[in-house]
Amino acid sequence: MSDTALDLTLDAARLTAQLVDFPSESGNEKPLADAIETALRALPHLTVDRYGNNVVARTNLGRTERVVLAGHIDTVPIADNVPSRLDGNGVLWGCGTCDMKSGVAVQLRIAATVLTPNRDLTFVFYDNEEVAAHLNGLKHVSEAHPDWLEGDFAVLLEPTDGQVEGGCQGTLRVFLKFKGERAHSARAWMGSNAIHAASRALAKLAAYEPRTPVVDGLQFHEGLNAVRVEGGVATNVIPDACTLVVNFRYAPDRSEEEAEAFVRDYFADCGVDEFVVDDHTGGARPGLTHPAAAAFMAAVGGEARPKFGWTDVARFSALGVPAVNYGPGAQLLAHKVDERVEAALIPEAERRLRDWLTA
Repeated sequence: MSDTALDLTLDAARLTAQLVDFPSESGNEKPLADAIETALRALPHLTVDRYGNNVVARTNLGRTERVVLAGHIDTVPIADNVPSRLDGNGVLWGCGTCDMKSGVAVQLRIAATVLTPNRDLTFVFYDNEEVAAHLNGLKHVSEAHPDWLEGDFAVLLEPTDGQVEGGCQGTLRVFLKFKGERAHSARAWMGSNAIHAASRALAKLAAYEPRTPVVDGLQFHEGLNAVRVEGGVATNVIPDACTLVVNFRYAPDRSEEEAEAFVRDYFADCGVDEFVVDDHTGGARPGLTHPAAAAFMAAVGGEARPKFGWTDVARFSALGVPAVNYGPGAQLLAHKVDERVEAALIPEAERRLRDWLTA
């Protein structure tokens, strides 16, 4: 497909199918990035830049506000679900239909057809979202060319069932390490069981009561959970080491420093021998108080809800750009072998964005 041109005159659903038929698993996005860059450079009203396999296009109309529409072009590994298939019930099947080539199709349609928007527009197409954070293309662009991402408000077209999801929660993963002393299990009193030493921390986790703060009008729901326990040498040996892996999903009214301090304090009386932060990414406030966000909500309708997971809206928030998630597709179908999207929902999302940007 590397020599195949994208046809931006197709309706959004058929353009989604064409995008799905460009295999673009994480790390192999170059052919699709090439096609997107070529299609956008053919549009004289846009300025187009590229950094790696990340393509950024912008209008420069001198409007008082600038809106960013962003989406990743990679998918999880294909599971015999490419090429795309449209069934008799109007459902489009294939890897990436939901997450998130339908959203990318909406971006491309807006880029091609909204020539004089009421706000200046920036379109961001980035790679490696589905893999480790250090590979993320939006991260790389934000570090190398933060000026390309400047704006007053951003929309990340991740699948949200066609509902606005404001901000996102932060995620912190820590290793709680407990030490013991090996001994033969027949003479356990000669040693010290490191797995048993983790019991106080496990009891505190079982008793944890989630915090449910309201942030910018949306109620978030925090979670503190053990997600893995590692320990043990053999079935006849008292273990001398145990690692309890804990994941904290926290509301965006906490800073990263506050989140880490909370977890450290929570386990302070649990006999933890070593506290290691393995991974940490902050959240993003919903930003629904911005005038552009209010106009966006009026155009798309419905009621905003909080984003309980983590998405790249946090990267925009770190740059001072309030952001929301909004896109066609059912979140629960993302990454599944039977990934699919109702084809009619894709042009509907395009229409709502067009109404917002041309009213």
